[in-house]
Amino acid sequence: MRLRLTFAKTEAMRFTGHLDLFRTLERTMRRADLSLAYSQGYHPHPKLTLASALPLGYTSEAEVAELWLEDEMPLGEVEARLKEAVPPGILVLGLEVLDVKAPKPQNLLTAAEFVVALPERQPELDGKVKELLAAEEIIRERRRKGKVKSYDLRPLIEALELLPEGEEGQPRLRMRLAAREGATGRPDEVLLALGVDPLTARVHRKALVFDET
Repeated sequence: MRLRLTFAKTEAMRFTGHLDLFRTLERTMRRADLSLAYSQGYHPHPKLTLASALPLGYTSEAEVAELWLEDEMPLGEVEARLKEAVPPGILVLGLEVLDVKAPKPQNLLTAAEFVVALPERQPELDGKVKELLAAEEIIRERRRKGKVKSYDLRPLIEALELLPEGEEGQPRLRMRLAAREGATGRPDEVLLALGVDPLTARVHRKALVFDET
């Protein structure tokens, strides 16, 4: 039985990393007494995948996991068990059955939407956003495995706009960034390009966008 789980990662899980979140979901399946399927071979691993890793310190209302169960069960019962078993910081938002031949969610992912709250008003932020969007290229550097590689951030920014201020008067940005294999935009890189320290911002993932046509 192949399922897609949509869940929120809230404040209590904000500093839980990707691997620890994976283990938490695996333990949740056991607490819920669900027969999570495992791969074959000498080192079996759970048939559980996350569509997109969420950076440490971010919250989200749009996390997607795919899981396989050994046994067929009513969908409502599976969802009820999960809601009962999840730890503080995770909220089960939805559950659906997937066709066993359907592509993996991570292969369908095209973009992600974020809302970013800044701690205080930023000088000329509106002008900086317009300047960034008008740029033909935005060359940034990423360090991977000890090597520094240059890349163009501009085509990875699908949308960027100022939102109305939050309840506490803080400036907010909406970002829609590409999230394809080999072409993923990161909110922290956009903030740096705007001259904002990413460590001062609160980033919340609002949506994952899938191409399911």
